[in-house]
Amino acid sequence: MSHRQRADLKPPCHLLQGGREFFPALIAAIDAAQRSVQMETYIFDAHGAGAEVAQALMRAARRGLSVQLLIDGLGADGLDPSWRQRLQQAGVQLQLFAPLGRVWASVRLLLAPAHWRRLHRKLCVIDEELLFCGGINVLDDHYDPNHGALTAPRFDFTVSVQGPVARQAAVAMSLLWTRVQVGDSVRQRQLGQAWEAWREALAQRSLARQPSSDAAGAARAHLLLRDNLRFRNSIERAYRKAIGRARHEVLIANAYFLPGGRLRRALIEAARRGVRVRLLLQGRYEYVMQYHAARSVYLDLLQAGVQVHEYATSFLHAKVAVIDGHWSTVGSSNLDPLSLLLAREANVVIEDERFARILQERLEQAIAGHGRAVHLQDYSRRPWRERLMNKLAYALMRMALFVTGHRY
Repeated sequence: MSHRQRADLKPPCHLLQGGREFFPALIAAIDAAQRSVQMETYIFDAHGAGAEVAQALMRAARRGLSVQLLIDGLGADGLDPSWRQRLQQAGVQLQLFAPLGRVWASVRLLLAPAHWRRLHRKLCVIDEELLFCGGINVLDDHYDPNHGALTAPRFDFTVSVQGPVARQAAVAMSLLWTRVQVGDSVRQRQLGQAWEAWREALAQRSLARQPSSDAAGAARAHLLLRDNLRFRNSIERAYRKAIGRARHEVLIANAYFLPGGRLRRALIEAARRGVRVRLLLQGRYEYVMQYHAARSVYLDLLQAGVQVHEYATSFLHAKVAVIDGHWSTVGSSNLDPLSLLLAREANVVIEDERFARILQERLEQAIAGHGRAVHLQDYSRRPWRERLMNKLAYALMRMALFVTGHRY
């Protein structure tokens, strides 16, 4: 199945910034659902807005809808056993992707690189007709599991899309749901039931291969999925292709930015041929090693004329881009090794000037109001301790990739 089939968007797709826009839209869609709700998320935390989403899922299940909730096993800690029990008692079908167990989670992550392949995509499909895709977890904007209450909301986005692209996402989610279910069934020796479920999912996949057509003047959307089988490079390849074609401007906001050599070269080459390249990156870090590893690659970019801005008002969690005022993407994929080489990710690429203009305006506002420019001269004079930390973090990241058998 091609995850880049084009889809008509009628009505057009909508940009949702942060939980203040996303969660009300998501809850309203769940409450209006007629047949099914499929949701995947990396983190499901039942504080604040997360509890409201959980209650909406329970309401849908009590109405007799099929409600499937798949949470990454590492990101499910915010959903304690009492909430899981309430969801399941209401009729929500709940599964965990690659659970680790609380006691040995850290040890397994350190010693078994296979466990680094997490479910990082954030998708919700309503009635196979409406898709939500972005970087926002089911997590209150003003709360962080590691840092507690936040004084300002995270900076992040989701896009809602109607039409065939939603059906494509529904098929992909059904396949992954069945794969997780097959694993459970094998452990429970229910092979017959698992095989029938797998055959049904394959049938859905066959139907989804039929190409969808474009209408004159309609926005075009492509669903890009990254996995460790057929679609290993789909998201990075889309970025490189769009950057390679850029003639005027590249604007990227990305939470964990540590691009590999080919993507870095694409940005540098674009800047050298006169394209205005701007990056909005984390200035307030959630994870110290990832923050310092990212800062280790600034030098070549700054020397080529790439403009780097750091967002420090709160946590920047966005994974979005706008190129030449018509190509844009919103999704879950960071531009770092974990996202581009290991995790399951999902982005939507939208070719539409109206949508690109709205997203660009939001990013321009963030740069103007919350961005701190990184200048080459200041970067070159940063303290030796910071330089050492940058190099050490980058070396550790490369070593970790070597353990997994990847080169980056």
